[in-house]
Parts: sequence; structure tokens; C-alpha cells
Amino acid sequence: MVTPKAPTSNQSEIPCIGTMNLGLTIRGSTLLNDISIQVTTPGVTMILGPNGAGKSLLIKCLHGLIAPTRGRFEIGLHQRGKTIPQAMVFQKPVLLRRSVIDNLQFADRHSHQREALERALEAVSLLEKKDQPATQLSGGEQQRLSLARALITKPKLLFLDEPTASLDPASVLIIEQLIKQASQQGVKSVFISHDIGQAKRLGSDVIFLNRGQVIEHTDAATFFTNPHSREAKAYLDGEIVL
Repeated sequence: MVTPKAPTSNQSEIPCIGTMNLGLTIRGSTLLNDISIQVTTPGVTMILGPNGAGKSLLIKCLHGLIAPTRGRFEIGLHQRGKTIPQAMVFQKPVLLRRSVIDNLQFADRHSHQREALERALEAVSLLEKKDQPATQLSGGEQQRLSLARALITKPKLLFLDEPTASLDPASVLIIEQLIKQASQQGVKSVFISHDIGQAKRLGSDVIFLNRGQVIEHTDAATFFTNPHSREAKAYLDGEIVL
């Protein structure tokens, strides 16, 4: 397994993620097994792997939604003693039964200004629907709102669990553009996807999982041109990986 280079001194504000022998066992089944990774680079870390590989479980553990049954993990800045704000966008949008703009207002802990909320809605092409019930939006619109709501909390670390699965191309484009923009502004993203093209467009590094284990972790260019494991090669070739 190849790990991306450690940060240089001017990267002290980049969120870092470290796990050591992280494991998860539920009802006698081992779902994550000895996950040891170090994510210390900026940009978007893509998590790839076949269905059932443990991708969603891993980021839920990292985000604190599931407690691992063994091992440990740390999330923070390279400046010791500092913690960082996090947010997560799920595959299926979870919205309040309120208007579109009220969903943002509920999450906004910083500006509390309507102008800021409207700028956030404009960025996801939802400003004209700001007063509509959020639950009446299309699937793509709901997911765009979910992302806007996550970003308005000003996270340093953003987890995304297949946020563009089955969405219309226009919504996929908007979401990818926002992720790129957030990355340029210093937000670290950890992004699960089954779309190899998307992973190539967004990824700075790739963690490849199979059967609850990390098979390899390397920079995106190396992963897509010269994967080290037979499982990753098969996955990129469109073969069924067991």
C-alpha cells in the first residue's frame, strides 16, 4: 500500500485523518477489518470499491455516526490540540419539513444573514425556489440543497456518501463544481463514488476498499494508470470483484 506524501510546513491548516487497526463487527460479522490509513493531503480523497466493501461504514465511523468496535482514529489539524468542524452529505437527502431557505437558516451558525443564505442558494441554482417546501424539490434539487446546507456550516472536513448517485447531469455538474470550489478554499473532502469518471475528475488520492479492508491508498494519477492490486485492476476494468 502506498501512502501519499506527508504535508509540508505550509500545510498546517489541512485537516488530517488517521486510523490505526480500525475495525467494526456487528452481530458476529466483521464489516471493517484493520483499517490503517493516513490522509494528510489537500483536495478530494475518493473512496472506491465494490458494493459491500465497507465504504459507507468507514466514513460513518470517521464522522462519529457509528462507533468502531476496535482500533482508533484521529481527526484534526496538523496543529496539535485543534479540532475541526465537519459535515456530511448522505446518498439520500435528509431535509427538514420547512422551506428551502429555512433549511439553510436552521444550519447556519455563522452569518445569520439572509443575503448569505440567498447566495448559497444561488450557488446551487435554487434561489428562485427559496420559499418552496424543501420536500417538494426534485431528487437532484434536494441533494443540491443538502450540499448547500452542509457547506454553509463552514466545515473544514466534508464527508460525501455517493451524493450524485442517480442524479440528473445538471445536478451532478453543480455538485462537482461546488466540491472543487470548496477544495480550493481549503475544505478537505472524503467522497464515496461508484463513478470512475467522477473519481478521475475530482480525486487527489484514492482509497480502494474490498471486503472491509484497505487494498491500496495512493495518489489518483497512480491509481488510475498503474494500480498495485489485482482487485483494483479488475475494478477499473469493469470486472466483478469478489
